[in-house]
Amino acid sequence: MIASAGARIARMLPPETAHTLTLRMLTYGAGVPLHAPQLPVSTRVELPKSGLRLCSPVGLAAGFDKNCEVPEAMAKFGFGFVECGTVTPKPQPGNPKPRLFRLSEDRAVINRMGFNNFGLDYFVRRLQKYSHAVPIGANVGANKDSDDRIGDYVTGIEAVAPHADYITINISSPNTPGLRGLQDRASLTQLLTRCGAADRKELPAFLKVAPDLDAEAIADICSVLHAEGGWLSGLIISNTTLARPPSLRSEDKSEAGGLSGAPLFQPSTDVLRQFARALEGRFDLIGAGGIATGRDAYAKIRAGASAVQLYSLMVYDGPGIAARVARELSHCLAEDGFSAIADAVGKDL
Repeated sequence: MIASAGARIARMLPPETAHTLTLRMLTYGAGVPLHAPQLPVSTRVELPKSGLRLCSPVGLAAGFDKNCEVPEAMAKFGFGFVECGTVTPKPQPGNPKPRLFRLSEDRAVINRMGFNNFGLDYFVRRLQKYSHAVPIGANVGANKDSDDRIGDYVTGIEAVAPHADYITINISSPNTPGLRGLQDRASLTQLLTRCGAADRKELPAFLKVAPDLDAEAIADICSVLHAEGGWLSGLIISNTTLARPPSLRSEDKSEAGGLSGAPLFQPSTDVLRQFARALEGRFDLIGAGGIATGRDAYAKIRAGASAVQLYSLMVYDGPGIAARVARELSHCLAEDGFSAIADAVGKDL
């Protein structure tokens, strides 16, 4: 993942080994540019509800840097913002290996990592060292064995708030049993009530939801957001999917876990569009899932997103994908006569 050639070499190793090695190399600066690339002025954007100012709307999704070890390096590859985590209050090893699978023929990934991380103390120490070259988000979650999962989110919010630029509350991972139940109306109401009372230093906060939501579930979530989520800045749409499209060809397509990458693009964009219509601009929306080109990012923006995130396609294209997507997005804007990201947000609604 250090560069396109590095990504090809990494794909010769087992997936989790390649990921661990990549993080280690980035920690020592191997292959990291000296300076972030110059990006088109048209890709600068300010998210209206959160106030986040981004040099590019293309961000790094959570999951790549779970322990906040390389945000500085990723900023130099051209990401407009970086999100680290998911972090849980206590360290945990995650699910048994193997738990990460490349679906090369489908340009996709399946993972069932299970929130493996070093815990909040380590994460916060790393977060304190970050220079804030671009905005950094802290993605918080709950321990698998927790007796009070909502309490874990409150603990995480209060720990990271003094040091991050925004917080993401991740209730949509499919790899922690029962976690997605927090998206149900009653549980979500309790979550937002308790997290809304947490001391978050008035930091912007996002809720990360799943793509596996039907119209009724989306309506329920939006209803709770209107009633109890006024303190939230927005939503990240979406996490990985449990669905397995019949078009998948790779040998490991039936492995358990969340599917991400190219097959997730269309379903996640459809769910994004439904949330955008229901929320009518009251929350910032960040689109994630299957982005590999500027045209993909542009589709998310026209569907209602003010910014986007990617991760899985780095496995195949390397981290240079961030700057390339931003430049391609600038061309898409120009083709349609837009001079800024904000002009295109929601145009397909």
